Amino acid sequence: VMFFIIWISRMPTNGDKNKDINFVSTIKRIFSVPNYREGVIAQFFYVGAQIMCWTFIIQYGTRVFMAGGMGEKAAEVLSQRYNIIAMILFCASRFICTYLLKFINPGKLLRILSIVASILTLGVILFQGVWGMYCLVGISACMSLMFLTIYGVALKGMGDDAKFGAAGLIMAILGGSILPPVQAAIIDLGTIGTSFPAVNASFILPFICFVVVAWYGSRTFIRNQTI
Repeated sequence: VMFFIIWISRMPTNGDKNKDINFVSTIKRIFSVPNYREGVIAQFFYVGAQIMCWTFIIQYGTRVFMAGGMGEKAAEVLSQRYNIIAMILFCASRFICTYLLKFINPGKLLRILSIVASILTLGVILFQGVWGMYCLVGISACMSLMFLTIYGVALKGMGDDAKFGAAGLIMAILGGSILPPVQAAIIDLGTIGTSFPAVNASFILPFICFVVVAWYGSRTFIRNQTI
């Protein structure tokens, strides 16, 4: 059905037919811009972190609640409810963070949110009870504006190249398909050492991702201060 809809749809034509785009030179030009080049990297790691946090909250919660005496099926259902709460928090936080952008530099806000997310991720790793679950849910509040902020900051001031550059930022969502399988492989180990839960240890990957995003936020904020 979707193929048929696409086939009969009339695609918009290029409004600027007189301008030729040189692929190689455009790529070189946009990747020579630090904000853009680093933005693609940050977007890759952010999307990876988001998918990992929302995917493996089920495994994390199941272990936590089963350790408290709950059955596996009930633990999975409760974990899914926590996941829903995390997504609701994500949506609500977006409105709050959008309002804060009126008063706080985007790079600075991105740095703050990423640092808080990193701290919460450490809580996810170190706490083996329900407090770790609370930290994992809280991360969603920090993630709410990251994608949009990275996207906007990376394309700022790029002019006509922004159309081309946007494609690179969208392709950076590949992080969401590359990083989660790595975390899954860690979780499959069961335990690290003698007794440390592998699912807890696996969240070192989202932690690294948020550190990268915090680095990008700091870099863009500092550059903005020097302009």
